[in-house]
Amino acid sequence: MRRSESFTVARLPSPIGVMLLMSDSDGALRALDWEDHAVRMHALMRRQYGPDIAPGEGVAPAELRQALTAYFDGVLAALDAVPVATAGTSFQRQVWAELRRIPPGTTLSYGALAARIGRPAAVRAVGAANGANPISIVLACHRVIGADATLTGYGGGLARKRWLLAHEGALPAGARRSSASRRCLPA
Repeated sequence: MRRSESFTVARLPSPIGVMLLMSDSDGALRALDWEDHAVRMHALMRRQYGPDIAPGEGVAPAELRQALTAYFDGVLAALDAVPVATAGTSFQRQVWAELRRIPPGTTLSYGALAARIGRPAAVRAVGAANGANPISIVLACHRVIGADATLTGYGGGLARKRWLLAHEGALPAGARRSSASRRCLPA
C-alpha cells in the first residue's frame, strides 16, 4: 500500500471558514489548512510526502473534530491532545514542535522562537520552517509575530491570523498589519 492511500481529507466548518483536515489511518492530523487555500496545502503535502500523494475524501476522526469545535467554542487548551504527525526536515520538525509549545493567549517573535530552539541566529530559517508548517492552528504559527508586533504573513490570510489571536486574547495592543502575504514568514 502506498503511504498516501491511508490519508483522507475532510472539511470542517469554523467561524473563519471551512477547514481542510488531512489525517492518517491512525487518526493523526497531517495537515490543517483552509478550503480557499487547498492548492497550497496540497503543494506542501507533495513536498513532504512525494508527488504521488493523493488523499481521498473522508471524515475526520471524531476526536479531532471535537477538539477543533471546542477550541472555537473557547476551550483553547482542547488542541493540546490532538495527535499530529509531520514529515519535513529535522530542523522543520524542531521548529514545529516549538510552535506547539507556545501557549494560547501568548505571542512570540521569530527571533524569540529561534532562541528557544537554541539557534538565535537562525531567524530566517525559522521563518522558512514556520512558512512550511502543514498544521495550522494546532502547530500555532499564528502566534508568531514580528519583533515590532506586526502581524506578519499567515497562509490563511492576515484577517484569520488577527481573528485567531483575538479569539485567544493574544492580539497585541496596537498590532499593525504587515503587507506580507506569505504563509507564516517574517516580514
